[in-house]
Amino acid sequence: MQLLWPTTPADAVSDADLERLYGYPDDLTRPWVQVNFVSSADGAAAVNELSEGLSHPADKRIFLMGRLLSDVILVGAGTVRAEGYRGARINPARTARRVALGLSEVPPIAVVTRSGELDPAGPLFTDTQVPPIVVTTEKAPESRRAALERAGADVLVAGTDDVDLRHALALLGKRGLYRIDCEGGPMLFGDLIAGDLVDQLCLTVAPLLAGAGARRIAYGRPTPDPRRMDLASVLFEDGFTMLRYRRREGG
Repeated sequence: MQLLWPTTPADAVSDADLERLYGYPDDLTRPWVQVNFVSSADGAAAVNELSEGLSHPADKRIFLMGRLLSDVILVGAGTVRAEGYRGARINPARTARRVALGLSEVPPIAVVTRSGELDPAGPLFTDTQVPPIVVTTEKAPESRRAALERAGADVLVAGTDDVDLRHALALLGKRGLYRIDCEGGPMLFGDLIAGDLVDQLCLTVAPLLAGAGARRIAYGRPTPDPRRMDLASVLFEDGFTMLRYRRREGG
């Protein structure tokens, strides 16, 4: 992997370099949202409905670094179901690094679901080291919410009919979860953009043409005023380009 910008000696990029590039701001006083995505060169968010077909070991290093440095991993329910999500897996070396950074040993997965339709017997609940967080609505049936709580989830209600993401982030912040690593999917990303809640986008562009029909990395509610982001770094390996965009200061 090479760092193309900002310019640096052409040495291999170390994990320490990635920590420096992808680290969250110090002394956060509010939730700070980083979004991780991979897309094809022609803008597709998945191949055969899964992001795995667009990924690469270099991209996975960025993905794992996002988890390593986060307080919580935010993901939409559709992505949880499609990708078969389970709890985050952190090896002993990464666990020690998280503790050294003042983080919990393992970040929880926080799932955004309007309906609360998650399987309490699924791997998100049964194959995890820490209980998941479920962010849902008042509209979700109480019986469904209760079943998720019995399965070990911390259920947060943020909104009546739709999940109010600003309120959801505030509830996570009250739990001290400021470093938020969002792993999709496109609907959740679109809603975060519409709410002007994205602080950083980590986008890997795969050297593939997926063709017509695949969804973009963001869809859903329209955004009347596009948010200007600043290009913060560019990494490159084996044809894959890892771009990092950060919210413009003062914007």
